[in-house]
Amino acid sequence: MQKKLTLKAVAKHLGVSVATVSNAYNRPDQLSAGLRQKILRQCEELGYQGPNAAARSLRTGRSGIIAILLSDTLEYSFTDPVASQFVQGVAQVLEQHGQDLLLLSSQHDTQSSSAEAVPDGFILYGVPHSDAQLTRILQQNKPVVAVDFDLPGYVSVNIDNYKAALQCALHAMRQRSGKVSVLGLRLIDSDRVCRIQHDELYSSDASISRRRLEGYLAAASQLKRDLPASQIWQIPKNTLHFARIAAYEALSQHPLPSVILCMSDVIALAALAAARELGINIPEQLVVVGFDGIAEGERSVPTLSTVQQFSTDKGRKAAQKLLNADLTDNEIMPSELIIRQSC
Repeated sequence: MQKKLTLKAVAKHLGVSVATVSNAYNRPDQLSAGLRQKILRQCEELGYQGPNAAARSLRTGRSGIIAILLSDTLEYSFTDPVASQFVQGVAQVLEQHGQDLLLLSSQHDTQSSSAEAVPDGFILYGVPHSDAQLTRILQQNKPVVAVDFDLPGYVSVNIDNYKAALQCALHAMRQRSGKVSVLGLRLIDSDRVCRIQHDELYSSDASISRRRLEGYLAAASQLKRDLPASQIWQIPKNTLHFARIAAYEALSQHPLPSVILCMSDVIALAALAAARELGINIPEQLVVVGFDGIAEGERSVPTLSTVQQFSTDKGRKAAQKLLNADLTDNEIMPSELIIRQSC
């Protein structure tokens, strides 16, 4: 058998039905273990690798692939600890169900991508950067789960960012009187580190950071603390580079802030480093809180107080809802305020 092997040709050569060979690869429960192993061994001897995946996809209408559409670039998502934990959770569930994972970035929309037609369903991780790409995906009428934002007409998986931020800010402000500063993340449509204008803010439906900010503002109002826009920084990307710029600006003020509320642990770790370099004592002069609960916060000096969101669990839940066609009720995942040395 020198020419390209087909399922039909292999079945004829082995003297069994096409269905039997197909089941050996795709539905092992339909065959005895001995027969399946015999067929797989004979196929290997022939050099046959199994039924053509593309043909099977055309025949069944399913690819066995689930896509995560990332709001950020692939490079950033692999280096961001929260995003990587989320992807890990999704991957764990897909592997258990024999599904494959495709990662797409909405930062690189090519107007029409053949990859978008492949998956059986989509997990949208963060608000897609491209409205056109989102429209194309939704027009396929495939299962969709939104994560960390609300998409009208579709199920979502979130934490209660407002409540978690409120609890965290109340705790921090009760530790110290004086000036409060916020190092925010993606609050406005800007690629610069800057202070915000309220009329520039993303909507609370589209931005988890806006929900966190509303929690901080509610805590300040409840405790009768001043938190003006001049004390709220916009950080465009969750990286140490941008976070250090904002942290140094906030910590160069006179008088010095006594409380810094950070919208991620990466930002909070940059604030701790900047304070250490500027000779500011934590928590004696300044308290700092983060958000996310990444492992580095447990090892920092001082250790970081933060809101722990369980990103791996969030990924697992999103994948389970998609695979189980649980597409009616939104899921609010738990979070926990972790008190450590920084506050």
